[in-house]
Amino acid sequence: MDIAKSMEAFVALAAAGSFVSVADKLGTSTAAVSRQIAALETHLGVRLVHRTTRRLSLTDAGTQFLERAEQILADLHEAEAVVGRQVTNPVGLLRISAPLSFGIAVLGAVLPEFRRRFADLRLDIDLNDRVVDLAHDGVDVAIRIAQAPSPNLIARRIAPIAIVACASPGYLATHGHPAHPDDLAAHATMSYSYLSSGDTWSFRNTAGAAAVVRIRPAVHATNGDLLRRLAIEDGGIIVQPDFIVADDIATGRLIQVLPDWTLGEFALYAVYLSRRHLSAKVRVFIDYLVEQLGAFPT
Repeated sequence: MDIAKSMEAFVALAAAGSFVSVADKLGTSTAAVSRQIAALETHLGVRLVHRTTRRLSLTDAGTQFLERAEQILADLHEAEAVVGRQVTNPVGLLRISAPLSFGIAVLGAVLPEFRRRFADLRLDIDLNDRVVDLAHDGVDVAIRIAQAPSPNLIARRIAPIAIVACASPGYLATHGHPAHPDDLAAHATMSYSYLSSGDTWSFRNTAGAAAVVRIRPAVHATNGDLLRRLAIEDGGIIVQPDFIVADDIATGRLIQVLPDWTLGEFALYAVYLSRRHLSAKVRVFIDYLVEQLGAFPT
């Protein structure tokens, strides 16, 4: 059995819903298509398709196998393109993971042009602030904001990210402005649950002095935009990337505190699994991000 051809027949059958349509598309007979599907089912040891006289549908196993089969075939076609040096127009499915607020505020603004350039690529985008397991979740490339990427992954630095401490004018009018990071112990703070340092905020000033503060947050949250909204409503002091709070600081809804202190050097990274050959679809996506965001606000 040619498993690749059988998988192609199965994927085509799932899309068309008819053995006759698939046979016409592949230039073969319905009997040949039926034999390919049957051979594939025997090879896998499961039934993939419910067959009746009126309709055709996938079994639960067939539905699960379809997604994997599409990806395998896309990777196979891409491998053939790489060998043939036809990598300027990658095809297939690109699975991307990115933080929610970044995805909405930044990624959503740059993806339209990417889709125009690479129209044959399909995108599956998971916006979630948790750190995904790329291998387990089938993710091709993840966008992460960190001081340093995971040593278990291949990472490309895309742009610096400034992390800003800020609060509302109303909160600061009532509770005062902290003059030193140590003053944060007397303030209401709200913390991002996935911050790599947790509830320990590490500062360094322009003179090189360091201050490490252990805070007791009034609020923990897994999303920066929620913390931003709470801060605007006088909830306390937050530390967030500037792409979340820059507009609010510019309009006065939030005020930067401790302006002479920074919270370490964070950057935007694209990370992917360690492979001998970087797939064309991942490469063009990362190159595009560097092109678009290389001058990202710092």
